[in-house]
Amino acid sequence: MLRSFVPAFALWCTACGLSAEVSPCQGTASYLHVDTAAHRLWLCDDATAERSYDIRLGKGGVGKTREGDGKVPLGTYGLGAPRPSVEYGTFIPIKYPTREQRALGYTGSAVGVHGPNRDLRWLGGLINVFDTTDGCVGLATDDETSALASWVTSKNAAIIELE
Repeated sequence: MLRSFVPAFALWCTACGLSAEVSPCQGTASYLHVDTAAHRLWLCDDATAERSYDIRLGKGGVGKTREGDGKVPLGTYGLGAPRPSVEYGTFIPIKYPTREQRALGYTGSAVGVHGPNRDLRWLGGLINVFDTTDGCVGLATDDETSALASWVTSKNAAIIELE
């Protein structure tokens, strides 16, 4: 009886907007955490996940080392202040590469968290079906991106972890 209840409960939780996922949030600061394998971004305030979003990643996968490779970097980086973007609505810069990575020969620029491309925003959540960014973390809608930008600003979140 219990074995049939657990999957049904998980399905009900998902349908009601509740989540049975385990939070990756730790520590004592406000930051963003990205699980690239799960295609998920969490808003972490101390050790509490305040919200999470489905995301799309770089068309080249993960493990960025050079400009134009289409990959999302892995590691811990600083976050810049959210700013308007003609192409994506809102763009939150990721401070990649770090000084240490630059010394190792890593290259790249314009890496960030952003909303949907202006020409494709009509797709809504379907935009996240495929990894299509040039090495960024993409959210599906302008509403999600605006909420994220507001949270980053209000919490003074200055760090993003990409694993």
